[in-house]
Order: sequence, then C-alpha cells, then structure tokens
Amino acid sequence: MCDEDFVMVLAQSMLNKQVTNARVRLAALVVLVGAAGLAGGCAEIKVAQSEQMIQKGDALLEQNELQSALAEFDAAVQLSPQLAVAHSRKGVVYRRMGDYEQAIDSFAEAVRLEPNSFFDTINLAQLYYYTHRMFDAIEAYLHACDLKPDDFDANLHLGVCYQQVDDPVQAVERFQKAISIDPDRMHAYVNLGVAYDRLGKYYEAIDAYKKALERDSHQPQVMVNLAQTYINQERYKIAKKALEQAIVMDPSLAASHEAMGLCLSRMRDSDGAYEAYQKALAINPKLPAALAGLGCLEMVRVIDNKPNARREIAMEYWHRSLELDSNQPMVRRFIEKYKQTPKPPDAVLLGDAGSGD
Repeated sequence: MCDEDFVMVLAQSMLNKQVTNARVRLAALVVLVGAAGLAGGCAEIKVAQSEQMIQKGDALLEQNELQSALAEFDAAVQLSPQLAVAHSRKGVVYRRMGDYEQAIDSFAEAVRLEPNSFFDTINLAQLYYYTHRMFDAIEAYLHACDLKPDDFDANLHLGVCYQQVDDPVQAVERFQKAISIDPDRMHAYVNLGVAYDRLGKYYEAIDAYKKALERDSHQPQVMVNLAQTYINQERYKIAKKALEQAIVMDPSLAASHEAMGLCLSRMRDSDGAYEAYQKALAINPKLPAALAGLGCLEMVRVIDNKPNARREIAMEYWHRSLELDSNQPMVRRFIEKYKQTPKPPDAVLLGDAGSGD
C-alpha cells in the first residue's frame, strides 16, 4: 500500500459516524486534505518510475533484447496503466516479435489513452491491414488522415484498403490525394491505374500507368498492367508491344508471359499463345488464368483435328485451373459444355482480332 493509501484509511476511520468528538473530526479533515496532496505526489513518483523503466526498455530494444525490453515496458504499464507511451512501447515489441494480435491490443490502448498520437494510430492501422481486418484498418487510417491530412503514406495505404474491400471510387479519391501531396511517387500512380481499371475507366488508367513509368521506366509489372488495359480496350497490337518490353525488362516475370498468352490468343495466334502460357507456367505453375487459357487452346486444337490434340488434356487444364481458383463460372461452363462433343469454345478467352492499334 502506498503511503497516501494508509493515510486515507486512517482519516476515514477518524471520520466514522461513531466518532463524535469535533476536534477529532476536524483533524481528520485536515488529514484528508493532506492525503490528497500526498496522492498526487505518489502518482507523480509512479510516473517517474515508469518513465525510468521505459528508458531502460528503450535501451534494451535498441540492442534487440525484446523479452527484456517487454518486461520493462510491462512493469511500467502495471505501475502506471494510464501511461499511453508504455502501452505504445509494448506494441512496438510485440510487432517486432510478430505477435500482431498483442501488438494490436497494445496500440489500441495507447490510442484510447492518447487519441492524438499519429505514431500509435498509424501502427494500429498497419497491423489491422496485415491481419486482414480491412474495415478496422480503414477506420484507423481515416483517423490517421484526420491527424495528418497531408501524410502521403496514410492516404496511399487508405486507398489500398479501399481497393481490398472493392471500393475503387474511394480508392481513387485517396490515391489522387496522395499524388497531390507528392506527385513524384510512382506507387500512387500505379494504384490509381488499378482503381481506374476496376471502374472501367481505361483511358484514365492508361494515363496513370504512363505517369508511373515516367517516374520509373524499369517497372515490368506496371508495363503488364498497361498492356492488360490495352487488352481490355481490344487494342491488341499495342498491348503486345508493351508486353514485349516487359519481357525484355524481366524474362522471369510470369505475369508478362501469361498476359502475352491472352493477347496472342485474342489475336488468333494460337501457337504463340500456347507457347506464352507454357512459359508462364514454367515460371509459376499456379496460374489459373494461364491454365484456363491452355484448356481453351487445346480444345480448339481438338476441334481443328490437330495432331496429338486431346480433349482430356483440355479438361485437365480446366480442372487444374479450378483447383487454384474455384470462382471461375466460365471455366465450369466450358467443362460442362465440352465434356461430350467438343464445339468451338466461346470467344471470351480467345476473343477476336481487335483493333489495328
């Protein structure tokens, strides 16, 4: 028991209803007033002791002595549970340990105690994102943006969260805000392009991807995104050129070959498409779109009576594709439609020759 606790108990006993002596009761009141001052002093002592523990924990943290640092921070919390910085430091340690749930609890308590702490709020938002709690992450990032409206990363990551919950309209707004804060950061333009793609605003997406490439021309995945948008516009020739550039930049990027397979199939170059899909799968065998595309190409070869073409191979490609991504109703329709007498597959994966771009 702290000294002021003892004094308070003593004073309260002196003020008991059974104590009728006026002088005694007056003395008790004086003691209570003194105890209140003593309580404030004791609280200050506790905070000072907690701050010393935090300083010791910080030194241990710098040496990566995580368990020892956590013990110091935890002791500080036990001594001064209303000290936000102690909870914050526990969150830092738990995050480094990879214990995200404990880190979330610590940072959430720090934010509750100190709502204006941007550091704790942004850490909480990031941890919600890492643990796939997107709506909690959005709420935390919104709070962070309220605290620092012109923080580039807070706005960018908020936009990414909106993308994850399939809200490209809000995502566009946040990416545009991030760009207005720092127009030289490439990633904001890339994410903006993706959001515009989802909205079907292909010209705006193309403009965003081009601006990203202006800031860093050696970005093969961005080039693939650009090519995919051209494919969505049925501008297959220009898409092919973009994919060729992406492959030169990084021949090991499976997405480039996969997109090339789609592009060439839309251009009616079945052999080229087949080869591109095979290259993609050689790099990454778990590409459902590439497997689905090969299934369609194989079925066309069956229909055209090509040597060694087999319907079972097409079916195997489609089934493997569904194992990787079950949400492909078109592939399921293909399996049902062609399990008996093969007919030319729908033009969705193979498409038409497109425009002359």
